Parts: sequence; C-alpha cells; structure tokens
Amino acid sequence: MTGERPFITLLELNGMIRHVMEEHLGASYWVVGEISEMSEARSGHCYLELVEKKEESDQPLARSRANIWAATYRMLKPYFEKSTGQPFQPGIKILVKVNIRYHEQYGLSLTVTDIEPAFTLGDLEMKRQQTIQKLKEEGIFDLNRQLELDPLARRIAVISSPTAAGYGDFINQLENNGHGFRFSTVLFPAYMQGHHAVESMIAAMEKVFKNAHLFHALVIIRGGGSRSELACFDSYELSSHICQFPLPVFSGIGHERDVSVADMVAHTRC
Repeated sequence: MTGERPFITLLELNGMIRHVMEEHLGASYWVVGEISEMSEARSGHCYLELVEKKEESDQPLARSRANIWAATYRMLKPYFEKSTGQPFQPGIKILVKVNIRYHEQYGLSLTVTDIEPAFTLGDLEMKRQQTIQKLKEEGIFDLNRQLELDPLARRIAVISSPTAAGYGDFINQLENNGHGFRFSTVLFPAYMQGHHAVESMIAAMEKVFKNAHLFHALVIIRGGGSRSELACFDSYELSSHICQFPLPVFSGIGHERDVSVADMVAHTRC
C-alpha cells in the first residue's frame, strides 16, 4: 500500500511545521496568560504551563508550555516580586515577552525573556473592583452589617491559623480584658494565605455554620503581610460567604492600612 500512497515521515512533517513557523512568525511577542502550573528545577530553570480561561466560567480556552532559563529567572523572579509584592506562583495572570520555539521532538514551547509587573498589579485591582461591583449588584454587600449583635456577645467562633501571632494576641486581649468579662472561644483552623486559603476558610465557615446556634459572632483573624499574602481576602467566594453568614462577622485582617473586600462586607472591621 505504501507504494500507492505518497507519505512523509513524522520528523519531516515536524520539520516543515518548524520551518513555516520560523518563516512567518515574529521573533518575539508580548502574551497574557495565567500560570496554571509551575516547577523550579535544580538547574535553576523554571517551567510553566500558561492558560487562558473564559471570564465567566474559568473554562480553559488555550494552553501552552513555557520555560524561563535560569539566567533570566534569577533576575526576573525577584524583579517581579519586589515590584508587585506578589509571589511568582500559580493562579496569577502575567504579561510576558516570549520567543516561540518548535522542536521536532518536543513540540511547541515558549521561552520567557521579560515580564511586565504593572500588568499583574492592574489585574489584581481590576478583580477586586469586579468583586465589589458583583456583590453590590447581587444586593448582598451590606447584609452582614445589618445583623443585630448581641450586647453580651461572649461565645465566639474564630477562624485563624492556630500558630498566628494575631490569634494569640486576640485571645490574650479577651482573657485579660479590664472589665473582667468572661469569653468562650472555639478555634476553627484554616490556611490564611496561599493557593488554598479561600477554600480552607470557606470550609471552616461551613463548620461554624452547622453550629451557629452555639455562637454570638464569628471572628476572622490574619496578621499583617504583603499585598499578595492578603489577596485571598479580596476573593468573591469568601466575601460572598461573609455577606450571607448568619452570625455577625468581625474581621481582624492585616494592618490598619490594609482594607480588603472581606473587611468591607464584614459586620465590624477591627
């Protein structure tokens, strides 16, 4: 049959693809993508998977592998993190300059040569404003503030990290208050930063919800940190849960200058 049907080898086909790409594509492009996966090799190279998603559903529309060679990564990562206060990690959207490469054996890959930190900062602020607007459009932005707080609110559910200094300070203030009031607290531990912080805090809130009749209020505590470490408190999912929570929610998040969306929708910001 092969004598009746002309064919080329896979290597030849891939070579043709590489030749066409090199002939018709530019040397480099600025590209927007979200980091979905990331690994750092012992050699110092960084390997990424970039993805573009539908805004309304987070369904992936496009994917591509990318790499940052060690010499570039040593300069690019600290530059990005110092400029944005945001760790270079999965889940963030970045604007990067890439060279396009097609290899007959390894396929298509992008080589990152530069990054624009201002884009990521703008994206974070845009998402924050979108969260605020969505909560207001849904009519839930002020719901938790409208709850009546028991004047003798002594039974308190707390969501925090058990090792957090802020949690220790809070308990110390309650136990040594100048009026001699007695408080009872129950800690519902959660991650307060990082990739899984939002789902961890929501899971803790659901546990409190199941026992809401035992408490007068819920307190969420997270000490100071960089903007990136507090970014989870701008999450729509977390803020929406706070808005609709059946107990008054007190937020003690970051420093006084830090105002998250969670702070805005909580019953009381401390």
